[in-house]
Amino acid sequence: MFATRHAGPLCRAGGIVKAQRALEALNFFVADVQAGIGPFLGVFLQARGWGADQIGTVMTIGGIAGMLATSPAGALVDATRHKRSLVVCAGLMTMLASGLLWISHSYWMVAASQVATAITGAAIGPALAGMTLGMVRQQGFDRQFGRNQVANHGGNVVAAALSGWLGWRYGFGAVFVLSALFGLLSIAAVASIPRDAIDHDAARGAGADTSDEGGKAPASGLRVLLQSRPLLLLAAALGLFHLGNAAMLPLYGLAIVAAHQGEPSAFTAQTIVIAQLVMVAAAMLATRLIRWRGYWWVILLTFLALPMRGLIAASVIHAWGVWPVQALDGIGAGLQSVAVPALVVRLLEGSGRVNVGQGVVMTVQGAGAALSPALGGILAHRFGYPAAFIALGAVSTGSLVLWLGFGASLRHACAARDVAGRDAVEAPFPVS
Repeated sequence: MFATRHAGPLCRAGGIVKAQRALEALNFFVADVQAGIGPFLGVFLQARGWGADQIGTVMTIGGIAGMLATSPAGALVDATRHKRSLVVCAGLMTMLASGLLWISHSYWMVAASQVATAITGAAIGPALAGMTLGMVRQQGFDRQFGRNQVANHGGNVVAAALSGWLGWRYGFGAVFVLSALFGLLSIAAVASIPRDAIDHDAARGAGADTSDEGGKAPASGLRVLLQSRPLLLLAAALGLFHLGNAAMLPLYGLAIVAAHQGEPSAFTAQTIVIAQLVMVAAAMLATRLIRWRGYWWVILLTFLALPMRGLIAASVIHAWGVWPVQALDGIGAGLQSVAVPALVVRLLEGSGRVNVGQGVVMTVQGAGAALSPALGGILAHRFGYPAAFIALGAVSTGSLVLWLGFGASLRHACAARDVAGRDAVEAPFPVS
């Protein structure tokens, strides 16, 4: 169905399906590679005497590096015809950076590791989105990217469960070994994707008038952002959302451990597994919700979940509180993981700059996410964990203000398309 300019033998349905299943396997295994040891970093450093403020600031340093790298990474994905090699190199560098944590626990060595992890991880997201678009084109992107995210969240569930058990049974060293194993398996998955399965013009959203540029013209993420008002509003709303959201999970884990309500490795794994299981369900439903109500409504649901999450986290610092706190995280992150990249593809269709757009949106998201751990860590250190959770939830309401305030213009741009590619009617927003 989705033939490509350079597909050759892969035009056969069997070859296309095989390449798509390999892409889903890559998304499964890369889940534990993209962010290094991820949420386990906080409890790993806490066990070595680090305070919440130090942990927050070192995470912020890494977040800032990732934020600065995402837009150039998107431009690189648009320009290169070696997307598979890019994913392999990024994965290897992330594995090496995580290994550095085991060797040294000094502040600046940990910071350097987080910078390296963030920079290489920043390339993986746009690369996977570009590979998907290059395989299935615009008309198949929503469905295939939804399948990718189900696999990705499933990989996170398996990796977190294994990390929690291995960390409890053998210590934190086993978590690093597992991350390396997933890295090797992700490289094997990349190798199983045929080189000619990806149409590199389609991968950057090139239209008929941009297909001959080959992605070689210089691209400015800022220019792409400023030329599309809906894209700018989406990025700004997501930046505020992640300012409140990014620190919530690591802070909640620290709060529970500090209150002696859970064993560090096991509890951290539990928080991840709960959220990721909900994300799997949310990602499975996302494409249907988009077709039914449109992107605007789906993203609005994600913005509504975070303030509720902050209030519950502040009220229930107890082991069982992880269920509602992380279920709400799963709803928000699971729907966003499908809706946001798909909406960027929709907004920039035909521009030839889709992955630059993905990168610059990730940059603005990253700005919020980078500042969140430092903000949350400082608030928790000075005023306590409940105050930090309430403040983070309150900050995120800015996303709702933007999304509702510009709803009239956004709903038209965010309308879903039917299977024939026509604009579907966006469900009306009730006016009180």
